[in-house]
Amino acid sequence: MSGIVGHTLYAILAKQAAEKRRLPITRIVQQHLSSYLAGSYLGCDIQAMPEAICMDTGKEVGFGTVPVEKSPLTGGPVRPYYLSTPEGKFTPRQIHDMFYGRAHLVFGWVKSENKLAVPWNLLPDYFASVVEDTFEYFSPGERPLAYVFGWMAHVVGDSLIKNIQHGLDLHLLDGQYTPRNRPIQDLVSFHEVGRKELRLNWTTLFMDLAETPIEPVQFHYMRVGVSKGTLGKKFSEGWAPEKADVLRFVLAENRRYLKANIASILSEMELHQTPEGLDYNENLRKISGLKYPQMVELAEKANFRQALWKIGEAVADIFSAIVQRQPRLAALSTALRNNL
Repeated sequence: MSGIVGHTLYAILAKQAAEKRRLPITRIVQQHLSSYLAGSYLGCDIQAMPEAICMDTGKEVGFGTVPVEKSPLTGGPVRPYYLSTPEGKFTPRQIHDMFYGRAHLVFGWVKSENKLAVPWNLLPDYFASVVEDTFEYFSPGERPLAYVFGWMAHVVGDSLIKNIQHGLDLHLLDGQYTPRNRPIQDLVSFHEVGRKELRLNWTTLFMDLAETPIEPVQFHYMRVGVSKGTLGKKFSEGWAPEKADVLRFVLAENRRYLKANIASILSEMELHQTPEGLDYNENLRKISGLKYPQMVELAEKANFRQALWKIGEAVADIFSAIVQRQPRLAALSTALRNNL
């Protein structure tokens, strides 16, 4: 499964928290919501691509670095998927190793690049530097800023849900973030929180964010390009301009494959009525071993909704810290007050 449900929801909850605090970024986020949500997913998860090719049908199957031993379409054999670029062909694992840590900052680096990881206490400085450079190099227009704030929501949300950074006390089926828990988190987020509580139109949200363009600022905050600006001065190590051409193909492939898979993702999330009650995707049920009402009950006992609230507030805390560090954002306060 992809992480689009969770990360889209984290970003929406962070947006709500920022609005309650009247942070000056909220107008930008609202006016460029699709780019904000695209940043919260495609701005970080560069592994949104096939894992294999079904040899019986020639169709792409799987997602990123999750192993596919046989085709989910026919049960037959698969062959590896490669992304072709001017620099050669790369597997999803090679792409992951090359770029995942650069997008997630605090974790996910290969061993040889561990020294480039950004400590949690320096995240606000890193983010504020990116915001400064976005004003300086990637304007006019506020869309890139919305994308950047979405990316921040992913970094913070992922760090908390994966327990890289302490702050959540969540125990579902067998821990906080495990393969068996993922279907619970996604389905409860999609239906109980997203559809019922927040009245989200997931189809529209996903389709709109998939249509957003590649933002050049992503190369900058991933340090894939020539070192420049405030980020280049404060975080001078690890810049890799030689990887820019490959990343350009990766980001295009992320968008292509997401568009092709939106219908499948939505189908996987759907519930259907049976004589025994609500049921869901068979493949997901094999992972969790639970019926949907059991999922909801388990999530309630674990205070899963409270955990989601904490993630939204933690992201808003980061937003607040950046506003304090970035004088150019203060000018947005007047526009925000005028719209209230």
